[in-house]
Amino acid sequence: MEISVRDIPQGAQLIDVREADEYAEVHALGAINIPMSEFTVRLNEVDTEQDVYVICKSGGRSARVVEYLVARDIKAINVAGGTDGWVEAGLPTE
Repeated sequence: MEISVRDIPQGAQLIDVREADEYAEVHALGAINIPMSEFTVRLNEVDTEQDVYVICKSGGRSARVVEYLVARDIKAINVAGGTDGWVEAGLPTE
């Protein structure tokens, strides 16, 4: 499942799976950083009782993490366009 950066519900759980240095440069307001390289060991930090919106730079890594979550019966949605799309859309960043 995929969603546009503009269609993410306000207050949604947004997980940024880029590496920490990428996240530090710019990230979507409110996004939680759990790098893809650490995701399996940090899965307990994700609230699996609610939808999980996953973002990366442009959509590749997040798509792989979404596949991982869906295979475990967790509702996960890939953010199309990633952080690049978020910035281009003029959405708030930190």
